[in-house]
Amino acid sequence: MQANDDDGVDARVRRRLRELRLQRGMTLDDVASRSNIDVSTLSRLESGKRRLALDHLPRLAAALSVSADELLRAPEVEDPRVRGGAHTRNQITFWPLTGQGPAGGLHAYKIRVSARRRTPPPQLPVHEGHDWMYVLSGRMRLMLGERDFTIKPGEAVEFSTWTPHWFGVVDGPVEAIALFGVHGERVHLHTDHK
Repeated sequence: MQANDDDGVDARVRRRLRELRLQRGMTLDDVASRSNIDVSTLSRLESGKRRLALDHLPRLAAALSVSADELLRAPEVEDPRVRGGAHTRNQITFWPLTGQGPAGGLHAYKIRVSARRRTPPPQLPVHEGHDWMYVLSGRMRLMLGERDFTIKPGEAVEFSTWTPHWFGVVDGPVEAIALFGVHGERVHLHTDHK
């Protein structure tokens, strides 16, 4: 085997190792304890700072509950389309734009804010996280603390959700792209956050 082939196998196993670990929701510590490989060694293996040794393969495969062949094989090209239906909560309809493995812990949605969502609650909610939105159409009303903003199509906003906040419409429906961290997603989609 030539050096280039070795590098290809090493890189493939590194990608597969990380992919399988993340698919299973495992941390580096989880895999390290199951494989009896030091966590720093495992981290260096995944990042390519250390070369893979043959004795690592069976231990890593067992830790991930796969065969060594499965760890060595090239990953299949999966269907890249994001599947998931619309979800409506508090007069906002959410269409998921990211799948199960969000990049950087963020979930992207296309949202449509109903024309009926015009009145903020008496007390603006606060929660852990950070929200980003880009308005595609309509005029969005965004209240942040004591300030009241009108966000027009083509404008983006980014804010800490520790600031009391609420968003709705100025006059007609609003369509936007929204990025929520895990805490923002939980609040916007799964609780009675107004």
